[in-house]
Amino acid sequence: MKKPGLTTWIIIAMLAGIAAGLLIHYTAGVYWVEHFSDGMSILTDIFLRLIKMIIAPLVFSTLVTGIAKLGDTKAVGRIGAKTLVWFLGASLISLILGLLIMNILNLGNNLHFPVPDVSEAGHLENGPLTFKTFITHVFPRSFTEAMTNNEILQIVVFAIFFGIATAAIGEKGKIFIRALDSLTDIILKITGYIMNFAPIAAFAAVSAILSLKGPELLITYGKFILVFYMSILLLWLLLAGISYLWIGKKVFVILRNVKDQVLLAFTTASSEAAFPRLIEELEKSGCPRKIVSFVLPLGYSFNLDGSMLYMGFSSLFIAQAYGMHLSFSTQITMLLVLMLTSKGIAGVPRAAMVVIAGTLSMFHIPQQGLLLLLGIDQILDMARSATNVVGNSLASAVICKMEGVLET
Repeated sequence: MKKPGLTTWIIIAMLAGIAAGLLIHYTAGVYWVEHFSDGMSILTDIFLRLIKMIIAPLVFSTLVTGIAKLGDTKAVGRIGAKTLVWFLGASLISLILGLLIMNILNLGNNLHFPVPDVSEAGHLENGPLTFKTFITHVFPRSFTEAMTNNEILQIVVFAIFFGIATAAIGEKGKIFIRALDSLTDIILKITGYIMNFAPIAAFAAVSAILSLKGPELLITYGKFILVFYMSILLLWLLLAGISYLWIGKKVFVILRNVKDQVLLAFTTASSEAAFPRLIEELEKSGCPRKIVSFVLPLGYSFNLDGSMLYMGFSSLFIAQAYGMHLSFSTQITMLLVLMLTSKGIAGVPRAAMVVIAGTLSMFHIPQQGLLLLLGIDQILDMARSATNVVGNSLASAVICKMEGVLET
């Protein structure tokens, strides 16, 4: 008899978490509900800390070895250009889809949200993400600082320079590459150990939010959540359909092999949680590690398809909730602003919320509107994180196909 896989255990853990969370919500007092939620969040935090512990060394080792094995700067530039063009196209599709759906449904117009007290805006984390801020933040002041803070984009920049230089020095560099190859294998083995904890983390995350918020949260915002999740499903179909034009039936192989990681990202609301094992699964799907090791870290900074959909979706939703009509030209401008300010936000707490807050301010839409979505942000973030994993997995396979190295 075949033993249950990771997906099965995570699904069981989710169902158990739902039952436990609702039981605590209805039977325990406020004091015990808060303590239960805090206790469960400890387990989730431990799991995410273990994952983040290995992100920086894994990104560095895989990207350096990937670049060095590509052999020359021309190959790096060629693959990098193809990758960024694909990422920009996917981001544009995600944003347009979010704006299109909200224009068709006018979901916010029917909700008539009251304007929150201005003083409440102080509780919303906000920070300007200007073009200058983004560009300067890309380049690390210190490699150790970037590693310590898990600044993926900064690590990517250093790793690109390091990988090209390692390849350029020839035989001496090969010694270091072999050492980094071994480091990658060690970290992936550690990942396997950590993944055994995934169902427990999934149980803790689901039970914590349901015990605290209860089903009333889902009832109150049910329509918004339902439409958003249907939009996410439509985005998946679009990304899979476009990828099918390049890699054919390989799309189904990729999606089947990464399902565990998609589910893990969904339950923990963290696409980072899926990153370590994702490299292995894509390699099993016929994507050479040297390409995946280059594309995937870039994707975690530049290809956040789920987050992009949410930004266009929620920005227009908030404008509609306040009865503000935005012209077509204004919406196009908003789309371009979101395209720019959203790049390189991986690792920033509530990154999508911060970007949206800056965009709302630019178009004179009350930023307090984001407070209306904070209560369900965890539920929305689950779908965003899972979509980011799907988008980056398909992108890696497509780039491998473009390079003629995708195994059939």
